[in-house]
Amino acid sequence: MGFLMNEVKKGSLVKIHYAGRLEDGSSFDSTQGKKPLEFKVGGGQVFPAFEKELIGLKEGDKKSFTLKPEDAYGFSREELIVEVLRRNLPQDLSPHVGQQIEIKQKKTGKITQAEIIRLSENSVTINANHPLADKTLHFDVEIVSIQ
Repeated sequence: MGFLMNEVKKGSLVKIHYAGRLEDGSSFDSTQGKKPLEFKVGGGQVFPAFEKELIGLKEGDKKSFTLKPEDAYGFSREELIVEVLRRNLPQDLSPHVGQQIEIKQKKTGKITQAEIIRLSENSVTINANHPLADKTLHFDVEIVSIQ
């Protein structure tokens, strides 16, 4: 009787180690030195295109793959770049370009991360697009376990 290796499929609970790099080779995320990422395939925790790359892999398998922007964080949306009058900012904020801030959406009350991208005398321009929008992402993945 042969030993059946478990394969990644929809509904599998997987643990993976991964390293994510941009096209210039710089790292944007990694589980190296940390606990593996655990998620249910098809559970919506990672990009569907990322999951698709794992289907059929077995414990111990390693794979490298690339996700285009449309399969990852998407493309920048112009409506997420807004100019805010300085008088509408918190009094204790000393804004500078590159600063990460949290903004509260009026309609939903949801907190979103944004980056200050421009300053003028009377206003601040913020970008609430995901920092990895417009980016092609490269991944090196190792399957640690499958349940």
